[in-house]
Amino acid sequence: MFRRARRYRGRAAALRGPPFFGVRAQPVAKIMFGKDSRQARIDTLIGRTAALQGDLQFAGGLHLDGRITGNVTARPGTDSSLSISETGAVEGAVTVPNVMLNGSVKGDIYAPERLVLGATARVHGNVYYGVIEMTLGAEIMGKLTQVVPEAGKLAAPDLTPPPPAAVSAVVAATAIVARAGAAKRG
Repeated sequence: MFRRARRYRGRAAALRGPPFFGVRAQPVAKIMFGKDSRQARIDTLIGRTAALQGDLQFAGGLHLDGRITGNVTARPGTDSSLSISETGAVEGAVTVPNVMLNGSVKGDIYAPERLVLGATARVHGNVYYGVIEMTLGAEIMGKLTQVVPEAGKLAAPDLTPPPPAAVSAVVAATAIVARAGAAKRG
């Protein structure tokens, strides 16, 4: 009289209940977090064997399997996203609203909206983020700083290093203060 409930495997396991009469239930992630867990749209693909030297500016979605030596920047005013696979690498600053990282970045990352770090992600630089999601195994060698939007507008931080004269002036002022303190004690 009663039948055993079927067990759903694979993608159907993420659905809330079985599909009935052509109506499919929403994925649990969408119900819980309000966002669809599908991949972002990819407009540009840089393959595994490709290597770019120089700065790259793009709009839309960029997926990187290769290597970029230079800064990667999204065109201002666009809702762009960057996904870097396990084989992808960037040597330079990354300034993109949404970043999904599974590869490596040697430089600062500025993701004012969302940054997702997978288990194989490696970052050697400072990270500026709006919302961050880290998987166990991700590595960051640098500072983490949350970016808070001011009056609805986000401005990228000044990522240029200070000129050598300013650094040497600070070091010289510190040395003078240290000598003055030693003279008072001695």
